[in-house]
Amino acid sequence: MANELQRNNNGLFGDMMQDWFGNSFFNNTNLPFVNSNYMKTDIAETAKEYRVKVDMPGFDKKDIHISYNNDLLTITGHRDTFDDQSDKEGNILHSERRYGQMSRQYRLPDVDLEKVNAKYTDGVLLLTLPKLTMKPDDGKHIEID
Repeated sequence: MANELQRNNNGLFGDMMQDWFGNSFFNNTNLPFVNSNYMKTDIAETAKEYRVKVDMPGFDKKDIHISYNNDLLTITGHRDTFDDQSDKEGNILHSERRYGQMSRQYRLPDVDLEKVNAKYTDGVLLLTLPKLTMKPDDGKHIEID
């Protein structure tokens, strides 16, 4: 399906397919900044489930919110400021780490919300989302184990 299209995106339509999958299909909405270097994600699909891995190093489990509504999986993380190394006057010498709220959305249709599993280990969020045979009526908040 989508993964097969991504693997075969070379040729005449390669750039167009990459733009479609990279921008609108997975609806990247990092907040408050848009930068693809945050919340890097791998999504695998089988006939029975979706498996989503999201890099979220430095987040506390309590600061990660996962929801599923209208075929959209939304993952939001909030991170406060960091205790960085500073010079003698308290000025930070160099900082590349971000803080604030970051969010990503992924269109994954027909998920069985009663069987979703979420784990957060070593900075990686792993979600297993079994597929339904019937479409759900409403969304549900997903707890992390």
